Amino acid sequence: MNEELVNILERVKCLYQKYGIKSITMDDVSRELGISKKTLYQYVTDKTDLVAKVLELDMNQRKCEFEGLQNDNKNAIEELIDVHRFVFKKFMGYNPSTEYDLRKYYPDLYRKTAEEKHHKMYNKVLENIKRGKAQGLYRQDLNEEIITKVTVMRSEISGSIESFTNSELFSPEFFTEIMIYHIRGIANEKGIKFLEDNQHKFVNTLKELK
Repeated sequence: MNEELVNILERVKCLYQKYGIKSITMDDVSRELGISKKTLYQYVTDKTDLVAKVLELDMNQRKCEFEGLQNDNKNAIEELIDVHRFVFKKFMGYNPSTEYDLRKYYPDLYRKTAEEKHHKMYNKVLENIKRGKAQGLYRQDLNEEIITKVTVMRSEISGSIESFTNSELFSPEFFTEIMIYHIRGIANEKGIKFLEDNQHKFVNTLKELK
């Protein structure tokens, strides 16, 4: 992407995260960014195109950030801890109205983005499970496909569970319990020992982020 376009999209993404998508018009974007609509329309054809490009930028950034979490010097459990920390940090700036607007007013874009996220998450979870088994940290009798599907499903529906408020869902306590619950379910004795020895670092880091 053109550097100026990336800068525009970054700033628009911040507006969407703060106010939602529907309430932000092209006039608002022009005024808030201090650029003319003529300049804006050099890069996008309309608001739908702008939303699509913001989503594309966000997906590419997430991909790069996730790839940055991969480290051959870390084992599968350390990788899981890093992923939970990364997701928690992302959720701190999460605005439910943004996703609601996307789902209601841009259903095609929402469906496309959701499918891409699902596919990438499935592959990452499956890759981690295989890696953990190979490293002797996860149970060898683990059904990789079932656990992968359950993990992805749990992640995708978490935001729609009415039993929790948003403040509870996005709290360090919630992320800690989910991480421990998941790892204890898939780890063997060696993996659980590693978790117990290192989970305090994860908990402290989440509290610091909060």
